[in-house]
Amino acid sequence: MVKPSDVVILMLTAWVLLATSACRGVSQSKKAKADSAERNQASPPSYDVYLPPTKLADLEDQAITESSGLVASRTSPGSYWTLNDAGNEPLIYSFDSRGRSRGVWRVTGATSYDWEDLSTGPGPKPDTNYLYIGDIGDNAGTRSEIVIYRIPEPVIPNGIPVSTAQRPNATETAEAIRLRYPDGNHNSEALLVHPRTGRIYLVVKEKSANPGIYAADAPKATGEVVTLARIGEVDLSGRSEGLINGGAISPDGQRAALSDYNQGYEFVLPDANAPFDSIWKQPMRTVDLGNRKHGETICYRLDGKALLATSERLPTPLIEIVRR
Repeated sequence: MVKPSDVVILMLTAWVLLATSACRGVSQSKKAKADSAERNQASPPSYDVYLPPTKLADLEDQAITESSGLVASRTSPGSYWTLNDAGNEPLIYSFDSRGRSRGVWRVTGATSYDWEDLSTGPGPKPDTNYLYIGDIGDNAGTRSEIVIYRIPEPVIPNGIPVSTAQRPNATETAEAIRLRYPDGNHNSEALLVHPRTGRIYLVVKEKSANPGIYAADAPKATGEVVTLARIGEVDLSGRSEGLINGGAISPDGQRAALSDYNQGYEFVLPDANAPFDSIWKQPMRTVDLGNRKHGETICYRLDGKALLATSERLPTPLIEIVRR
């Protein structure tokens, strides 16, 4: 026979269990929401900033077999520059947004050990835009110095191009900016140059959740070796193996973009007066760069309203990702 006191005890026990379960559920729900909010704050999604990627064209010039650097032309708006990866001639290639070839230039006075990226910015002459060509690859980790070639950006002529990889135009003689790391040799494939100050940034390509960022002010004159300074790292925890292979700074100097083999990443300064070097401490958002087939490039469109990317495979796609 069940006593009334036993019934009371059973009812109280059931009530306690239900209350405990409810509290635990509320607590877990709050924790899940907090964790989600923290993740969203740390890595804002790209879909609220960029539209889905669109393939504009395949590059017409079949000599572009390993597009490993990309930048929008300042001298010829609507055109772009690229270069091939290691083991190729010291050539830069131009094309328009429909993939049509606009000509080829041999970089006078330069050699190509392991060209990896391409950027643009100011240089010694005022009111002159320069191309910066990053001979910065070092897969074997044997280079005690790396080189960035700086040339005044050529003017791309209108009409049908008459220069090809077999019969290229010639640039002005390149300046060789020689650099070394402060902490040993590193492999890098991401070169960024600030569009106003000319400050140089390199992000190393190493299997790490926190690849290092190195910087140096571009010298007005070349000759001596410049030692880079390590200014920070990119927190890629849970997002990438650290194989950063491309980089760019927006024309207004307020955003920076990096790429790896999977996707792109963007950093934004909190306000126009913030020092640029603080950009690497800002929340990082991911950007879908589309089907790139071993992509190693990223750049901003000249108006800063889109990102573009190519790949190291033929046919070479030109992909555009427009800001909403």
